This record gives sequence, structure tokens and C-alpha cells, in this order.
Amino acid sequence: MKKLMAGACLAGAFALPAVADARPVVITTQLQAYGGNGAYLAFYLTDAAGKYRKTLWVAGPKAKYYKHLSDWARGSALNPREFDGITGASVGSGKSLKITVEVADALIDAGFEIRVDSAVEDGRDTPADVRVPLTKQGAGKPARGRGYVQSFTYDM
Repeated sequence: MKKLMAGACLAGAFALPAVADARPVVITTQLQAYGGNGAYLAFYLTDAAGKYRKTLWVAGPKAKYYKHLSDWARGSALNPREFDGITGASVGSGKSLKITVEVADALIDAGFEIRVDSAVEDGRDTPADVRVPLTKQGAGKPARGRGYVQSFTYDM
């Protein structure tokens, strides 16, 4: 029993630094003024090859509409384990959304991108509305979206 407890403590000691090797990233997204309902947004990471790796946040309460966030939906396979606990309300026309997510330090300056897919009911869907490299140098620099997102910024 003592060996089991010692092993568990040792494993915990190795796992703790991994948790400490993540940092909060504050994402601020300002939407364009458009006519219509609130926008659904998926914030996610892709690797250097453009392959989906992790969901950061999903804005929009009804999962049945997530399929319209097409690049994210394809990458996440709409698996609820990918977005459970990291969802919130949709974002209205001309409004902003500010969220804080944890990102592993190893992903920063390693070829990863933050992407945002957007969709509005009775409007068009915009896969990869925003695509920005996840770098220390890019932090704080606004990027324009190509759909519903007017501006996007992340800070570390």
C-alpha cells in the first residue's frame, strides 16, 4: 500500500508541472453590425498542417446548429467531449465576446493557429472567418475577419 501511495504522489508531482506549463489566453472578438440573429462561433486550434487539434470555446447554445461551423464541426466530429463545459451564449450583431482559455505553452510559436468559424441563422456560414498564428509576437495585434468577425485579438 505504501508503494502504491508513493507511486501516486510521484505521478502527481510529474503531472503538476504539465498543468503549470499552460497560460491563460484572453480572446476578444468584435462582430460586424449585421441584420439577424446572434452568431454562433467556434474557436479552435489547428496544427502546422492545418489539422484540427483542440476546441477552445463555442458560442451558441443549441448544438443542433454547430454543423454550420463547418471546419470546426468536421475537425471535432461534433463529439460533445470536445466542447462540453466550454460553451456560452451566441453573440449579437455588433457585439463583442471576451473569453479566457488555457493554452499549453508548447503550442505557442510552434506552428499552431487559432481559427474562428462563424454562422448566423438565415445568413451565410463562414469557415475560418479568422485565422491567426498562435505566437507571442502576434499577441495584442488585431486581425480582421472575412465574415461576421470585424476584429479579433488575443493576449497572453
